[in-house]
Amino acid sequence: MTTAVDESALVSSVPAVTRGADPGARAGKLALGGAEGSRGDILVVDDEPTLLRGISRLLTDRGYHVVCERDGEAALNTFRSKEFDVIVTDIAMPHMDGIQLLRQLREHDADVPVVLITGEPAVSTAVKALEYGAFHYLTKPIPLGNLEEVVDKAACLRRMARMKRQAAELIERTLPSASRAPLENSFFKALDSLWMAYHPILRAPDGSVYGYEALLRSKEASLPHPGAVLDAAERLNMLDVLGRTIRERSAGPMQNAPEGTVLFVNLHTTDLLDPTLMSPDTPLSKIAKNVVLEITERASLDQVKDVRARVAALREMGFRIAVDDLGAGYAGLTSFALLEPEIVKLDMTLVRDVHSSSTKQKLVRSMTQLAHDMGMMVVGEGVETAAERDALIHLGCDLLQGFLFAKPNVAFPTVKW
Repeated sequence: MTTAVDESALVSSVPAVTRGADPGARAGKLALGGAEGSRGDILVVDDEPTLLRGISRLLTDRGYHVVCERDGEAALNTFRSKEFDVIVTDIAMPHMDGIQLLRQLREHDADVPVVLITGEPAVSTAVKALEYGAFHYLTKPIPLGNLEEVVDKAACLRRMARMKRQAAELIERTLPSASRAPLENSFFKALDSLWMAYHPILRAPDGSVYGYEALLRSKEASLPHPGAVLDAAERLNMLDVLGRTIRERSAGPMQNAPEGTVLFVNLHTTDLLDPTLMSPDTPLSKIAKNVVLEITERASLDQVKDVRARVAALREMGFRIAVDDLGAGYAGLTSFALLEPEIVKLDMTLVRDVHSSSTKQKLVRSMTQLAHDMGMMVVGEGVETAAERDALIHLGCDLLQGFLFAKPNVAFPTVKW
């Protein structure tokens, strides 16, 4: 039986928590960021003292440094004076509720993961949570394991985001001009040998082909995988060159595809700034009504001005929009709110072993229902077993993609169901 957060489960032997209290001071020594010796700094906000004590005790026992506040205003003041890895807040609070707090937090920090807790889930509240980039949305009673898992993942993503920024800054500072030439040479060789592999996306009810995702491939040995090619393009400030090449070559085989076949093409967020994306004369634009632009977040959408207007212009041309990795974190949810996609792809971590995890099943079912309420199709991505396939069908996914059905290959690989 799954244990849930309630008074009896969390309050026993827990000392009273006062405003701004720091129950994490006695946490075990774990070398992972946050306050010295802690796994990270967590701000917990709830006007119910019992639940506040329980959550703080739980997270302190997990090795986190926990600070507690009983209302949104106090939490906001504490947040302004200290950097936190994760915010856990109740939604129903007097004066400033959790959604209002989330909105205020976003004005100071666009990235900090915020976990919202509610005893009265509603689609309207969930939509607002997505709009302001909530990391996760939990309903009471909260399974202990679920809360721990969500906070652990949020803290890891926060640390990863920091490390990526530090690495990018370090590379920018230390990359000597002399090293640019060999990297440029490798990059242009990769462009010359670039080809697109196509991975089928199937309709869940019957396994028929709905479309194909075009995936970057290259024969350049010094840039052995797509991520290496993208990193080289980013370091050389040539993402626009790579993006144009990918879009041009993705469209080619579609002239031989069956009528109505849909093509999924990945865009870097900076591709939205490329004027050629809007040109009606490109190969991709000419088949726009059969193209889904799948926007990934290697860079923040905050770097793109007028995102909504640009996406609206693409829709006018006939393109549809998809968001990848829904459920992977606050970044994906930010894209979800800004882009209002027609199609969403569940993060592969939710799909893996979904048939044997009641928590994952609950998340997938809830996310799928919410997407359907907003008129969006849902893709279960990364399917590797028949058990995962059957579970995703049962949970309401519209489309499926994964190695179970075919591996990416030249247009178009044979599919098995």
